[in-house]
Amino acid sequence: MSLSRKDRPLYLQIKSILKERILYGVYPLGTNIPSEPQLEQEFKVSKITVRGAIQELVQEGLLEKGSGKGTKVIRNKAASKWSKWKHFTEILVEDGHRIRKEWLSATVVWTEEGSEAHQLFGDRCMKLERVYYLGDAPYIYYDHYVILAGKEWELSDVRESSLYELLEEQGISPEKLRDEFAVSIPPDKVKQILCLSDATPVLKRSRYSRDAQGQVVEYSIGYYNTELQNYVVDYDA
Repeated sequence: MSLSRKDRPLYLQIKSILKERILYGVYPLGTNIPSEPQLEQEFKVSKITVRGAIQELVQEGLLEKGSGKGTKVIRNKAASKWSKWKHFTEILVEDGHRIRKEWLSATVVWTEEGSEAHQLFGDRCMKLERVYYLGDAPYIYYDHYVILAGKEWELSDVRESSLYELLEEQGISPEKLRDEFAVSIPPDKVKQILCLSDATPVLKRSRYSRDAQGQVVEYSIGYYNTELQNYVVDYDA
């Protein structure tokens, strides 16, 4: 796998990739991640770079290094400052599902007058598209609209970091989230990506992420094919 040689240090790019694999079940809880020589070969980097990435994940409590025993996954959920309950994808991973995320595009767009994105961000904003796979089946499609602030992201940027990490790198910290749910017939493009028939309804989730001043910094629309898997929320009493 090739990494970007600009902007972010290589060990942080590798850390993000390994962390995503842990969170989405590619490296299951209780198993070892690939050895350092294997990761060196995959990412075409030095031993020091791989060790730096692993050490970051050890400090976050996701990995544990054992002398002569490899590096084991000991936690597969990320800390969240927004809620006490688990992310939907974390629940699926704990239930034994394998989740894979694919970013399709990242570009600056002119918003359509009268659209929700235009009302929130004005004439221009970043638009990002991604798909989640449940096993090998396309399961969730997302459009993300993000406020323009600082650097315009490229597809390589979002592949190497999470969306919220990129926002925080630009000094934007979402403090409040609002989710709205509805049943919807998705647009034709989404039907094609999720392999849906024309009459198939899906769960539509709209998310508004606001900063401390109440300004919306990210607006997203997700379409879930609940014929494959119901949307699940676990609450701690």
